[in-house]
Amino acid sequence: MPTPAHVTASVSDDPALLRIDGSIATITLNRPGAFNSIDLSIAKKLEQLGAEVEASEDIRVLVIEGEGRAFCAGGDLQTIGAAAAADTIAPVVGELLLHYHAFITALRRMPKIVLASVHGSAAGAGLSLAFVADLCIAAEDARFTPAYAKLGVSPDGGGTAGVVASVGTRRALQIYLAEDSFSAAQACDWGLVAKVVPAVELKAATRELAHRLAQNAPAALAATKALIHRAHVTPIEQQLDAERDAIIDCMHTDEFRAAVKKFTSKSKAT
Repeated sequence: MPTPAHVTASVSDDPALLRIDGSIATITLNRPGAFNSIDLSIAKKLEQLGAEVEASEDIRVLVIEGEGRAFCAGGDLQTIGAAAAADTIAPVVGELLLHYHAFITALRRMPKIVLASVHGSAAGAGLSLAFVADLCIAAEDARFTPAYAKLGVSPDGGGTAGVVASVGTRRALQIYLAEDSFSAAQACDWGLVAKVVPAVELKAATRELAHRLAQNAPAALAATKALIHRAHVTPIEQQLDAERDAIIDCMHTDEFRAAVKKFTSKSKAT
């Protein structure tokens, strides 16, 4: 029987909510009135929830979604604008990104697959969040807007890491400096989005993909994520050593032994 879903957030007006359903966790950005833009309150909450997911040995997949009409509209310009007017940008933005970047770091470090489920607008830091996740599924109506260049600033939120790793240096420069916005279909063509579905099917398709990912053995899932994320910065000799160590570790698990026994039993039967 499926494990009953558990919501760790105590009130619905929390800026971010965590729901756990068996081996799948879902973090919902919950500032729909502000299109889920990132301010200090949500940054702190995301850091807390990210740490909770990372610490759980039962969770294999983390889904990130947005409540309301948008996935995430980026950094909260009300907060940033007020800081600019008061000449307090460095302390205000520095504190916000201290907590938010701690969350992003946890997403990359945790031995779980992170799946962004995007609808509506994903702008600025929202675009970064969508593409710093390990995988992204998007509704047909999703729109990705870099936004940074128009504001005269550079990217944050791990966007450069996620985008460059997916599309390369030249396409990343094009996206951040020469694209006003692009569709989910275009993002899929560029390799940034794994799957595009009708908006009404996004939740079901996300759930289906999350369950498919969660079927992987924890050791294999964690090792595969770690190996792939380090491959582009690791010399081949070190990468091969890491592959050797990881596959041997995986072969010491009960999941591997059971899978081999099942496979060999089928082979003998034929």
